[in-house]
Amino acid sequence: MKLVVDPSRCVGAGMCALIAPEYFDQDEEGRVEPLRTVDAIDESVRRAADSCPSGAVRVIVEPRPASDTDAEHSPRSPR
Repeated sequence: MKLVVDPSRCVGAGMCALIAPEYFDQDEEGRVEPLRTVDAIDESVRRAADSCPSGAVRVIVEPRPASDTDAEHSPRSPR
């Protein structure tokens, strides 16, 4: 998972700063301002992203890379 913060999309609702004040603040114009790097997405960051009306704070779920083990256990398609 990855956190994406885009202040240019921010409308200044402030939900992120209210829900996860340890991760987000607002600048002088009211735009989202990340306070620190997020290594692991915790529940407050996820709720802040879900509550953002403009999509300025988003949690991106990156697909898990397929491993050799997955290929060995996947069903073969008929030819």
